[in-house]
Amino acid sequence: MLTGFFFYPILTSMRFTRKKITRFVLVLASLYVIIGVIIYFIQDILLFHPKPLSKEHKYAFTLPFEEINLPVEERNLNIIQFKPDSAAKGVVLYFHGNMKNIERYASITPLFTSEGYEIWMMDYPGFGKSTGKRTEVNIYSDAATLYGLALKKFSADQVIIYGRSIGTGPASHLASKQTFKKLILETPYYSIDALAKNYFPIYPVQLLSKYSFPVGDHLKNVKSEVYLIHGTDDEVVPYSQSQKIKKENTSVHLISIKDGKHNNLAEFELFRITIRKLLYE
Repeated sequence: MLTGFFFYPILTSMRFTRKKITRFVLVLASLYVIIGVIIYFIQDILLFHPKPLSKEHKYAFTLPFEEINLPVEERNLNIIQFKPDSAAKGVVLYFHGNMKNIERYASITPLFTSEGYEIWMMDYPGFGKSTGKRTEVNIYSDAATLYGLALKKFSADQVIIYGRSIGTGPASHLASKQTFKKLILETPYYSIDALAKNYFPIYPVQLLSKYSFPVGDHLKNVKSEVYLIHGTDDEVVPYSQSQKIKKENTSVHLISIKDGKHNNLAEFELFRITIRKLLYE
């Protein structure tokens, strides 16, 4: 009798503790699921930060340019063609990052036009004057349209494909399908899944992601020369993403910008020298 009386509080406490642990685990599991659902539904917001422009918007670029609006499957594809002062040696098809629209990236164009190249930029669906649903398939399709337009003016060996950040996805996909001179990827990721895993390591990102953009896999099917340019202190797309690509694709050239971050590589002399060299070759 006394023994039972002695152990009763302990047993009661243990049952109470198990209930608390069970409740805690259920709360954690619920939070895990809720956060996973949120990640799934807001991934477009996480990946893309577009700034739409009205079709009446007038661009005020300092360099000579031509604006083209192409109807593509009931969507509008807006393209800006920046021109050098003299006859063009070729064309750089530039697939920009995930912010705003072409206006944000136009400041880089003199680096290319000064070397005698036209540089063509397209906006992704929902960016600038480009309209329609933004999907990986539609972005790939628009990239192919841009390439086809380039071949009406230039030969394939005059075409350089350039991708920056999110743009390395469509750039590498296009390069895996077409003939061209060389491919340059600035701050590339191995894939969206690999990049997401860096931010959300405890989630099955392959199941949650609407986008794949498998840059590393695309590069395995690229026959021309490939150059990666990446800052060692990139705070958005870790430098390790380029290292992973390089490890699996030994023929790829990796140019490392010491102390470079995600949005300041153009400030480094090594970056500018590298671009001029690649355009000259």
